[in-house]
Amino acid sequence: MEVTHLCFGASYFLALLGELGRQFRPEKGFRYLVIFSGCAGLLAHTIFLGVHQPSPAKPYGSLLLLTWVLAVFYLYGAVQKQPRPWALFILPLILIFVAISFAFFGEGASFGSWFSGESFWGQLHGILLELAAVGITLAFLASVMYLFQVQRLKKKKILSGRLKLLSLERLEIIQRRCLDISFPLLTAGVLIGGIRGVVEIFPKANWATPKIVGTVLLWIIVGLLVYLRHAANVSPKRLAFTTIIAFVLLFFAMVTAHPFVLEGK
Repeated sequence: MEVTHLCFGASYFLALLGELGRQFRPEKGFRYLVIFSGCAGLLAHTIFLGVHQPSPAKPYGSLLLLTWVLAVFYLYGAVQKQPRPWALFILPLILIFVAISFAFFGEGASFGSWFSGESFWGQLHGILLELAAVGITLAFLASVMYLFQVQRLKKKKILSGRLKLLSLERLEIIQRRCLDISFPLLTAGVLIGGIRGVVEIFPKANWATPKIVGTVLLWIIVGLLVYLRHAANVSPKRLAFTTIIAFVLLFFAMVTAHPFVLEGK
């Protein structure tokens, strides 16, 4: 039986339902449901990646790889005795990415392309950008939780609410660390991609493509966020909104076609 998007997508959806029950009924057996569903989804996801080996340069490939890392991060929290507050934020994002990757899957899908026709520097370029994408996505999730927590504080729902989130201070730390790690990875990835484009593909290169422009803008905004976080007196709320903008740019860059990748690669 072939593993499809539906296999791990349905498992992640079942895990989301279990997490909803776990937040409100922690004494029930929802923990076992989310562990089973999360493990089943991650296993099917891993098998799918191993069989198809989607190219990170393709939109569906980059989204599936990013989603796999997010699923690992989620499963780490799912096995804990106490429900993790980020579960109800990360699982919807995982489901959205799975659905979007499925929409792109039939368009120019290339199989077994992780190591075929790619140089070492091309692979390193893709890995660095993918790792940076993980950090930016986690910073985005921390920012969303921060803004959500701010609204709960304003409405004084912290004590009465069942959903337990991290403190504002903790969310700020997570956001800062994720951005601090992502920026050098993104910088190295952009530099390697730019040098490789100049050296190997310059005569045929079109540098005004949406993916390149979006990635450069993303690098500028993430760099600005790091600067504002450490050197300027900017409110955490504004930084959270700017991080969300950075994530939107990241998503835009991931779903646009790579201009330097030939079809079938």
